[in-house]
Amino acid sequence: MWIVSPMAKGANIALQRELPDLQGVVFGVDWDTGGERVLDDNLTLLTILVGQNGMALSPDHVVYFNQLVSADLSTAQLQQALGGDDAQVEVELTAVPDDVSRIVFAIYLSEGSGSSRNLGQLKRLVVRLLNLDGGASIISSVDLAEGLSAETALKLAELYRLGGQWKLRVLGVGYSSGLHGLAQEFGVSL
Repeated sequence: MWIVSPMAKGANIALQRELPDLQGVVFGVDWDTGGERVLDDNLTLLTILVGQNGMALSPDHVVYFNQLVSADLSTAQLQQALGGDDAQVEVELTAVPDDVSRIVFAIYLSEGSGSSRNLGQLKRLVVRLLNLDGGASIISSVDLAEGLSAETALKLAELYRLGGQWKLRVLGVGYSSGLHGLAQEFGVSL
């Protein structure tokens, strides 16, 4: 087991340089809504497989509650998160198509949460990466909830290819335009 924690916003790590046999990962998100049930029920994890042009490869390469597996079967949202996470996505790195340059993980508040809800109400928001083979922790982030205010969507982190190797970067970049802002950035309609 190898751990670098906690990673700050903007920090990155070369995963396969440190773990040469890494074949797959589980990306987990742990949030604390402070007992705010509506907020908890309306937080959704979204994963987007992005091409060289910065856009989603297709609508079938967006993984979320309504589409649990990517078209290429490399990425799947777990219906039952394990180990204390509120949501998890499994990525088989060796199965990700070559035309995918990065995989973006984000959360958003669904439309039904009401206009008075935002991510600034979160008490804690931490992401972590686990080795798919055995579940050992690789990294975790700092608390990404700090500094949030009116945002209704947040890019959490991204896996990206550089020199044929996978790297992870913690992002923590928010949108007050919610899911619409995310969809617009990546060229998909959800």
